[in-house]
Amino acid sequence: MPETEVHGPIDFVLLEFTGDRLTGRAAEEVVSLMERGIIHVYDVMIVGKDADGAVYAVDLAESSDRVGGFAELDGARTGLLADDDLNEAAGAMQPGTLAALIVYENTWAIPFVAAAMESGGTLIAGGRIPAEDVMEALDAMETVEAT
Repeated sequence: MPETEVHGPIDFVLLEFTGDRLTGRAAEEVVSLMERGIIHVYDVMIVGKDADGAVYAVDLAESSDRVGGFAELDGARTGLLADDDLNEAAGAMQPGTLAALIVYENTWAIPFVAAAMESGGTLIAGGRIPAEDVMEALDAMETVEAT
């Protein structure tokens, strides 16, 4: 088997925020995850949708006051995200919002992926349960247990 560079799973998130400014709190956590080596951010795109539904991109370098801490992620541009991704993201957004589209690698998983590959393992299925669904299910179980 040829020597292959091992990567962790790649995910994306689209985080929608009300209004036309971001506070930066979410961005601070992304930067913290990067600094601790938990993730590697490949791309960040800030997408806006005005009250009339018109879609626009926000330049991280030129809009630091508007994008809060996301301006710190200005260098995260590998080219994985393109204009069609901007339009697809906007299709999921409500009018009058800004959203951060973030593509990141789960670098914490690289040792696990390498070990699985070295021992002949092959990923044959995977998935993700959204955090909101997990919290809702746990809350429902606590309610049932309390009665």
